[in-house]
This record gives sequence, C-alpha cells and structure tokens, in this order.
Amino acid sequence: MRTHHHHLFFFLYCSIGLCSVFADVRNSAELSALLAVKSSLVDPMDNLKDWGTTKDAPHCSWNGVVCDSEGYVEKLDLSNMNLSGHVSDRIQDLSRLSTLNLCCNGFESELPRSLANLTLLKVIDVSQNNFVGSFPAGLGGFPGLRSINASSNNFQGHLPEDLGRAALLESLDFRGSFFEGSIPTSFRNLQKLKFLGLSGNNLTGKLPVELGELSSLETMILGYNQFEGPIPAEFGNLTNLQYLDLAVGTLSGPIPGELGKLRKLTTVYLYQNNFGGRIPAEIGNITSLVYLDLSDNQISGQIPDEVAELKNLKLLNVMCNQLSGPIPGRLGELRKLEVLELWKNSLNASLPLDLGKNSPLQWLDVSSNFLTGEIPPGLCESGNLTKLILFNNSFSGPIPASLANCSSLVRVRIQSNRLSGSIPLGIGTLPKLQRLELADNNISGEVPQDFTLSTSLSFIDISRNHLDSSLPSTILSIPSLQTFIASSNNLQGNIPDQFQDRPSLSVLDLSYNFFSGKIPQSISSCEKLVTLNLRSNRFTGEIPGALATMPTLSVLDLSNNSLVGRIPGNLGSSPALETLNLSYNKLEGPVPNDGILTTINPDNLIGNAGLCGAILPPCSQSIIEAPKPRKVHIKRIVVGFVVGISVILAVGIIVFTGRQMYRKWYLCSNSFTDWFKKNNTEWPWRLVAFQRLNFTTSDILSCIKESNIIGIGALGSSTRLKLKSRML
Repeated sequence: MRTHHHHLFFFLYCSIGLCSVFADVRNSAELSALLAVKSSLVDPMDNLKDWGTTKDAPHCSWNGVVCDSEGYVEKLDLSNMNLSGHVSDRIQDLSRLSTLNLCCNGFESELPRSLANLTLLKVIDVSQNNFVGSFPAGLGGFPGLRSINASSNNFQGHLPEDLGRAALLESLDFRGSFFEGSIPTSFRNLQKLKFLGLSGNNLTGKLPVELGELSSLETMILGYNQFEGPIPAEFGNLTNLQYLDLAVGTLSGPIPGELGKLRKLTTVYLYQNNFGGRIPAEIGNITSLVYLDLSDNQISGQIPDEVAELKNLKLLNVMCNQLSGPIPGRLGELRKLEVLELWKNSLNASLPLDLGKNSPLQWLDVSSNFLTGEIPPGLCESGNLTKLILFNNSFSGPIPASLANCSSLVRVRIQSNRLSGSIPLGIGTLPKLQRLELADNNISGEVPQDFTLSTSLSFIDISRNHLDSSLPSTILSIPSLQTFIASSNNLQGNIPDQFQDRPSLSVLDLSYNFFSGKIPQSISSCEKLVTLNLRSNRFTGEIPGALATMPTLSVLDLSNNSLVGRIPGNLGSSPALETLNLSYNKLEGPVPNDGILTTINPDNLIGNAGLCGAILPPCSQSIIEAPKPRKVHIKRIVVGFVVGISVILAVGIIVFTGRQMYRKWYLCSNSFTDWFKKNNTEWPWRLVAFQRLNFTTSDILSCIKESNIIGIGALGSSTRLKLKSRML
C-alpha cells in the first residue's frame, strides 16, 4: 500500500513538472514571437517600452497584450500607437490569437501572408493605415471569423474570393482602398453578414443580383465605385436592410419600385449617378425612412405626393435633376423635416404655405427653379433655420418681416427674384448671419442702419435694386466684413471714411450709383482688398496715391467719374494690380511708363483729353517740362517771408522820402508844373505807397504756400503774393 502511494505521488510530481516545462516552452515561444513583432515595428512614442525579457514582467501584462486563462496570447491590440514599419511573420506563432487590432497607425507595408495560419482569428482590424499590396488570401477558411475591418488603406487587387466561405462573418469592411474588379458572387453565401462596406474603391461591373440573397444584411455601402447598370430588383428582398448607400458612380436605369418593400430602411443615398425615370410612388411605403438623397441624377417627372407619407423624414434631397411640376403641398406637414433641397430643377408654382411651421426646418434650398408666389412667412417658426437659399426664381412680394427675428440664420441668398418693398429692419442684428444676398430684385428704400450693428456679416450683396439712400456711416466697420457689393442702385453721398482697421475687406463694389466727393485716402489701409470698383459715380478730386501701395489690390476701376489731376506715378507698379480702368474722367498729364500702364488697353484710359504719353500719343514739350510741385523746407519759407517783408518796408521808406522831396520840388518849380500840364495829363510813373494799403500780416502769411513759390535761390525763395482787391 505504501509503495502504491509512493508511485502515485511520483506520477503527479512528474505530471506537474512536465506541465510546467511545457508552459515555460509555450511562454518562451510566444514571448519570442512578441519580441520579434516589436523588433519589426517603429515605435516613436515608446508605447511598447514594457515589452522586455525580465522575469518580473511576464508578457501577458505587456501593453496591448491580453492572454487567456491558460496563458496563451488571445488578443493583441496595438491600435492608436503611431506605429509603423512592418508586421513580422512571427505573428503566426501566436497560435491562440483571436483578436488582432492594428487600427489607426502608420503602416505602409504589406500584411504578412502568414496571417492565414492564425486559424482561430475572429476579429481582424487593420483599418486606417496605409497597408499596400493585396489583402491576404486564406482567411475565409477560419471557422470562427466574425469581423474584418480593412478600411482606409491602399490595398490593391481583387476582393478575396475565399471570403465567401466565412459562413459566420457578420461585418466585412473594405472601404477606402484601391480594390478593382467585380464583387465576387461567392459573397452570396455570407448569410450572417450584417455589414458590407466596399465604397471608395475602383470596383466595376454590375451589382450582383446575388447580393439580394443576404437576408441578414442591415447595412450596404457600395458607393464611390464604377459600377454600371441598374439596381437589381432583387435588392427588394433585403428585408432587414436599414442603410443603403450606392452614391457616386455610373449606375443607371430607373429606381426600382421594389425598394418600397424595405420597411426597415432609414437611409437611401443614390446621389451622383445616372438614374433616370421617375421617383417611384412605392417609396412612400418606406415609412421608416429618415434620409432620402436622390440628387445629381437624371430623374424626371413630378415629386410624388406619396413622399409626404414619410413621417420620419428629416432630409429630402432631389437637387440637380429634371423634375417638374409643383412641390407637393403636404410636404409642409412633415413634422421632422430638417433639410429640403430641391434646387436646379424645373419646379413651378409656389412653396407650401405651411413649410417650416410644423417642422424644425434648418436648411431650405429651392434655388434655380421656376417658383412663384411669396416667401412663406413661417419658415423659421421653429427657430432652427440656418440657410435660406431661394435665388434664381420668380418669388414676389416683400421679404417676410419674420426673418428679422430668425436668430439662427447663417445664410440668406434670395437674389435674382422679383421681391419688392424694403429690407426688413432687424436683419442686420441677427447674431449668426454671415452672408446676405439680395441682389437683382426690386427692393427699394434705405440701407438699414442696423447693418452697422452686425458682428458676423462677412458678405453683403444688395446690388441691382432700387435703394436710394446714403450708406450708413459705419457700415464698412463691420468687424468680419469681407465683401460689400452695392452696385447699380441709386445710392448717394460720400463713401463713409471708415476704412481704418478693416483688415478683412477684400471686395468693395459701389459702381453705378451717385456717390460723390473724394475717394478716401484711408481706403489704402485695407491690406487685403483685392477688388475696388467705383466706376460710374460722381467722384471728384485726385486719385489717392496710396492706392498704389496696396499689397493685394488686383482690380481697380475708377472709370466714368470726374477725377482730376495726374495718374499717381507709382500706380502702374502696384504689386498685385492686374486690371486698371481710368477711362472717362478729367485726368491730365503724362501716363506713367511703368508696370501695368505699359501694357494697358488704351480703351481703359479713353475719355481723358489731357492724358498723353506711354501707350497714348506723345506729350508736348510744355507738358513734359511742366513744373512739378517741390517740397520746400520750412526754413526757406521763413527766409523768403523775411526777405519779402524787408523789400516791402524798403520800398515804403523810398516812397515816403520821395514824396517829401517831391513836395519841396513842387513848391519851388511852378514853371515845370505848368510845362507838364501842357504836355501830359498824368505823372509818367504811378507810385503806390504800400504803407497805405489795407492788408495785414495774416494776409501775407495766407499767401505763403507751396503752390505760390515762383523761384528758389541760394538766399531763399520768391513767393507770389496775391492780395484781394478790397485791400486796395
């Protein structure tokens, strides 16, 4: 008995010893494999610094390593570690590996073929890298494979045919690479597949009808490829489908009515293809639908009334098609509608009167149609409207006053209609409004003063209307203003001289109005101004020379005004100037032979009779030699003044002395007087005593200015003193 117990104890001891030996061997092999994997990686963030060989740090506790209860490596998660390099073939030694996650790194190599030996893999995620080459074959034989995510890489070649054998596969994501060829028909066997993402590749051919057999499929994303032909009617059998994306391709044919059987669909994206025909009325049966985008196709006919049955619809986009007829009035009853985009069709009639009253409408774009009637007043009743885009229609009536209370508005683009009345007071104070386009309407009245209170407006276009006021004095002081266009109105008065500290202004167009006065010098402080158009106004004075120093000014049009003087000498060499029009003014003198003025079209200088030289007929010698204004030092002016006063006093003394001598001579020489009276009626020279003239020192000082200097010598300057006649 005692011998038997000894034998049993010895057997257990050996068994435990052997297990320990096997465990040590196993751990040693996996540790070695992990270290080989580490050695092939570039780890700039030192995320794998704890991967070492010390006994007190077993590999199961290393960063990214998870072991099962037996000590085998079960999961390897190296995601988001900024790793690069390549994945070592030694990874195949992790024989129990079920999850491999290399997502979101910087790998630019090929995946090792040895992945096909990791037959226990269930989850593979190598997404958001730059892996190249073909995707490893052989993974379809993995009995437990559930998910493959290889999206956002640079894989090439064909989709692996053998993946059709992965009977338990639930998610297959190959989006965003360069796969080519057609979708393998073997994918019909993926009866557990719920997610299929193949978008953003170079796949071609027709959509396989076999995909209609994937009864578990919930998400199908096949857009951004080069598929052709129709949507298979068999897709109507995908009764669990919730998300269908076939956008951006060359698919054609009509949209199949069979899609109306997919009662779980929430999203349908078919935009930017070549679909034709009509929108099927059956689409109204998909009452679960939230997002419907059929834009950029060749769909014709009317928008079916059945669309109004889509009570959960948030987005309806059918822009850029060939739709005609009226907009279904019941669209105004959709209580969840947020985005309605119908632009660039041939729709007519009016907008639904209740549009916006019953839904949180955020974005309305019906531009470039043939719509008429008034703008519905309740578009912003929910307070969510951010973009109102109605341009290129025939809307009439006033701009709804309710828009002035729509604090959510960011863009208002209602140009090119037949709107009338005035601009509602309060629009300028909308806190988020960035873009306001009211051009090409029949709007009259004033430019609202409250525009000047805006803190967000960057683009204002009120051109081609009937506005007839002056501009608010601080309208150009809007902090974020980049573009201000007010051309072709009846605006008048001076340009507000408020250009200081306006670094954002890039376009200013006030052409075809009745503005007058001088062009403000301060406009040159707009360092980002690209276009300045002041043509066809009544501006006077000279062209500000500072315009030539503006670093980004590309277009300058001052034509059809009453500007005088010479063209600034450095205007032609303005650093960015490409277009210059100074025609039909009153400019004179030589055209500077510099920069753009050497190649300018003569038509852009025509109508200035006094201009000559450069590309125009030569100037006469008198014009060429005409004295140019000279800067005179203040000391010379003072010296000239002192000399002038001294001369005046000297002449006065001479005259006074002469009168005394004349009086004595006259009393003693009557005979000479008699002779003179007989032969002359007046004295041969008329002497005027300057001390008797009625002028003051300030009268003389007022004449001492640069334009009156007639000569400069070593002792000073000679100045013309033109005194008023009342002083005599």
